[in-house]
Amino acid sequence: MWEIGILEGNSPFDWKPVRERLNPVLTAADVTDIEAEFVADPFMVRREGAWHLFFEAFRKGMGLGEIGLAVSSDLVRWEYRRIVLRESFHLSYPYIFEWEGDCYMIPETLGADEVRLYKCKNFPYSWELHCSLIPGRHADPSILRHGDRWWLFTCDTPFEHRSLRLYSAPRWEGPWEEHPESPIVQSDATAARPAGRVVSFGDRLIRFAQDCSKQYGGEVWPFEIIDLDPKKYRERRASAKPVLGAGAIGHWRTSRMHHLDAHAQMAGHWIACVDGWPVDGDGSE
Repeated sequence: MWEIGILEGNSPFDWKPVRERLNPVLTAADVTDIEAEFVADPFMVRREGAWHLFFEAFRKGMGLGEIGLAVSSDLVRWEYRRIVLRESFHLSYPYIFEWEGDCYMIPETLGADEVRLYKCKNFPYSWELHCSLIPGRHADPSILRHGDRWWLFTCDTPFEHRSLRLYSAPRWEGPWEEHPESPIVQSDATAARPAGRVVSFGDRLIRFAQDCSKQYGGEVWPFEIIDLDPKKYRERRASAKPVLGAGAIGHWRTSRMHHLDAHAQMAGHWIACVDGWPVDGDGSE
């Protein structure tokens, strides 16, 4: 099932493996403190001289995701540490970000019937609930700081993957307001469900979406945000082809891909953590 890899590229639209036989860098077999069925939804942050990768570890027999951690100094050799966040309900999509020297995380928390913000009290292991952002069941909440406001993209149809809503607030404690043009995607499973971190590319703002029209998490498409302010939202598809999908990326062969956490480095170089559903030797899933 889902496993995690590392890619590099010259832009957030074109990706290749860092090494031919590197991927996957993390599978369920690497998780040692629980019995995991799969690992997915990776997000990473560079801190204290190393890359810290947070991801969903789906616990076998429980039907619940928990948030695990792996660490690497070179993006090639990864050391699994342990589960760092669990609740009585399912957790996934651990969108981690830094603000004013602290680390925060907004995982998917459908079972809590609200979008929650967690703050790290002792990096990278100790996470505490900081506040609730918005009520309701929202899949893959993705936060962005743009201008003088916080913006939050969420899929409020977590099983149909067809609607994307947009909220904003002057600070994350609120008050959060839904954008007047929200839902900004309606009845479109090719573009509604978030697929990772929103990134800046030059003077362009790019969000990524899962194409769930044929199956859940089939491939990932980029969308350029043209207008983003309290009154207006406009975007356009930023590529004629998906940035991730079924096929071979070096030695790693996948039947679908649904997540991309891209990070700009120096001199136009990009790195990303992704997930993929592997294809076995006879071409079946």
